[in-house]
Amino acid sequence: MTEAELKEEVVKAIKSVYDPEIPVDVYELGLIYDLKIFPVNNVYVSMTLTSPSCPSAGTLPGEVEQRIREVEGVNDVSLELTFDPPYSTEMMSEEAKLELGFM
Repeated sequence: MTEAELKEEVVKAIKSVYDPEIPVDVYELGLIYDLKIFPVNNVYVSMTLTSPSCPSAGTLPGEVEQRIREVEGVNDVSLELTFDPPYSTEMMSEEAKLELGFM
């Protein structure tokens, strides 16, 4: 599997994780700030939450990490949770904005 193919599979895995309070996946919500594939298929993800006091703070990052680990070919996962820059609805994809009535 090429790096591009693996990245595509990782994105699919991330898109299977939903914020329990919002009917849109975390990727389309714009919660994923950075995604990199390093040699030997190590995956780095930088993500945020909709707010630091998000009720899902204890579970959502772990669920994202677990789904990535389940992707065939992934060797290791490093997930960094950050609140810089702070999340805003501007980070949502057009699909998410349409789903949530922002457009």
